[in-house]
This record gives sequence, C-alpha cells and structure tokens, in this order.
Amino acid sequence: MKNFFNKMGIWILAAAVVIVVGLSILSATGTGLLDNIAGTIASPFRAAGAAIGNWFGSVFDKFDDVEALQKENEELRKRIAELEDANRQSITDSQENERLRTLLNLRQQRRDFTFESAKVTQYENSNWASTLTLNRGTNCGVAVSNCVVDETGALVGVVTEVGLNWCTVATVLDTQAQFGVTVFRTGEAAVAMGDLSLMHSGKLKLSYLSGTNPPVGGDLVLTSGLGGYYPSGLVIGTVEDVRTDDSGLTQYAVLHPKVEPAKLVEVFIITAFDIVD
Repeated sequence: MKNFFNKMGIWILAAAVVIVVGLSILSATGTGLLDNIAGTIASPFRAAGAAIGNWFGSVFDKFDDVEALQKENEELRKRIAELEDANRQSITDSQENERLRTLLNLRQQRRDFTFESAKVTQYENSNWASTLTLNRGTNCGVAVSNCVVDETGALVGVVTEVGLNWCTVATVLDTQAQFGVTVFRTGEAAVAMGDLSLMHSGKLKLSYLSGTNPPVGGDLVLTSGLGGYYPSGLVIGTVEDVRTDDSGLTQYAVLHPKVEPAKLVEVFIITAFDIVD
C-alpha cells in the first residue's frame, strides 16, 4: 500500500510539472496559440452557422417573392375581370345602340304605328305553346290583340293576356297563332299558322294556298292586314319548302320565321296603327 501511494505521488508530481511547463510556454507565447486553437475548433461551427443563416435568408426571400407574386396575380385577376366587365358592357351598349338605330329607321318607315318598347322577362316553350312574358301592360296602353315586333319590324306574335304592368304574347310559333298573309313575290293570299309538328323545329305553316301560283323557297311572307285586325306589311318569314298534305290534294309551305323567340331581349308592341284599305 505504501508503494502504491508512492507511485501515485510520482504521477501527480509529473502531471503538475507538465501543466506548469505548458502554462509557462503559453505565457511566453501569449494568447495567440489559444486563440488559434479556439478558432480552429470554432471554424466549422461558424461555417455551419453562416450556411444555416444564408439558407434561412433565402427561404425568407422566397416567401417574400411568393407573397409579392400572389399579390400581383390577384391585382391582375381583378384588372382582367374589370376589363371583361367593361368589354361585356361595351358589347351590350353596342347592341342596344344598333337596336335603337334600327328601330328609329322602322319608326321613320312606319309612321302609322305607335310603339311601346318592352323587355322580355320570360320565354316559355311547351308541347303546344310558345309564349313570351313582357314587362308592359295596361298602364302603358297595351291591349289584347296588339301585335309585337322586333326592332326590324318582323312579327314576333300577338298579345293574348294583359295585366297592369305585364302581358303574355303568343309567338308566331304558337299552335293558336293565325295571321292573314301575302306572299310578297306573287301577291297570293294565304294563312300563316302555328303547327304542332313544326313548332319544336322553329317553323310554322303556310296554309290555304290556291295552287295556281305556288310559292317557292326563299319567298318572303308578310301580314296582309285584311280585316283590320293586324297591321299590314309585317315580315313573318320566308318559305323553306312546299309540301303536299297527307291527303295528297292540297299543298302547304313550311315557313322559317324571321325572329327566334328564345333569343329576344327587347321587343316593341304596336299599340295603335292606321288601317289601310
């Protein structure tokens, strides 16, 4: 045991000598060596810290860029929407101006008519009926049997029911519609009427042809005004073809109307007209 303590004492003394010598050397050389050692040890950590800092900086920059792009895209979308709205309004205004110019020309040509403009609020096309609802009624002088035309003067139909501020119009395609007409080229009188088998194809029937001078494809058909019920000279449509009925004895023509009721937005009610004998 005594030898053990003697050996431990020698090792402790040796370690103390090494420490003293080391400290003496460090004191002689100054702090440069310590700084160098510390710097060497810390260098990888500083590099890693710089890399991490740069990475976070680039991430934050990307977030800033994405946010800026999102804001710019949102502004562009709003601008595009505004331009699209302006374009639609421009088209609507242009169409409205065109209708008004055409109507002005019609008014100048048909000074015997008194017009009341109306908006189409509903279109109905059932198995047997084709009707429009308009936003004009008795408070604007509208009455049953008033003819309704588009801005070109083409016949749309006839008022069949009227309220204070609305009315119902049976279009030329309606199965109850009947008009005395004239084939413009030949002057032949006939009757244009709605037909159940033709209505859903957007056509109507020209009946009671004399057979002596039958119409041909492309012939223009106008209201005759006979009897004074409806104005004369309203365009109904053109002849598409001439057919023989099931009996094989008489002919009728298929008419393609000038107007398409489903596409109408604004129409004009003839509330009064001069009867021409």
